[in-house]
Amino acid sequence: MDIRDFSLDLFSLAGRRAIVTGGNSGLGRAFTVALAKAGADVFVPSIADDDGCTAELVGAEGRRYGFLEIDLTAPGAPRRVVEECLARLGGLDVVVNSAGICHIADVDEFGRGHWDPMLDVNLTVPFELARAAAGHLVAQGSGKIINVASMFSFHGGRGSPAYAATKHGIVGFTKAYCDELAQHGVQVNAIAPGYFATAITETTRADPAANRRVLDHIPAGRWGEVADLMGATVFLASRASDYVNGHVLTVDGGYLVR
Repeated sequence: MDIRDFSLDLFSLAGRRAIVTGGNSGLGRAFTVALAKAGADVFVPSIADDDGCTAELVGAEGRRYGFLEIDLTAPGAPRRVVEECLARLGGLDVVVNSAGICHIADVDEFGRGHWDPMLDVNLTVPFELARAAAGHLVAQGSGKIINVASMFSFHGGRGSPAYAATKHGIVGFTKAYCDELAQHGVQVNAIAPGYFATAITETTRADPAANRRVLDHIPAGRWGEVADLMGATVFLASRASDYVNGHVLTVDGGYLVR
């Protein structure tokens, strides 16, 4: 592309269709609404009940919203998600692997009962969904896969070795699929959120000492708000990032530099 051809229209997602796993709650809702605000129709598969809030937010942008209550770890579920999206929205251009779980326990208590479900949800589901979507994206010669990494992709994982293992694994998987799919016009990247003010971190934020430890490690001096993730999501889902591939984009207020 010649520099004279660059336009802010490259950030538009008008006419695009996206899947966001777990996109009706937490950080996933921010991904969903960001895509809708940029012009995409969004299909959300989730095991969590849909309260209608996400549908309302997407509808307010004039975009279509599809929801499927489903256990993504069930045999064949990821392929069914892709098929449902194609049927309901008429196509697929963007996949955001957002759904994830985290169990915390001491080493002597953290056994396979904690390990196995986390590997299934956090790593195997993203692999199977990306694989199910890849055939369609390759055939059309374009597409975006965005995996959700973590600060635990770069550090150890005291209290949750499975979470650390899966988030390190997501980075490796992102790079591997970039290497496989880039030649077909498909970009595969990851977003690594830092410490965000969500229900999951409420206990930490309510503890003055623990809250201070986190804030002292963030140059920005504050916890992230879910809206802080929305710009990065739109960028990686849009044509503006067509030559960004295999990258892990940290959205952490500078956490990793300190």
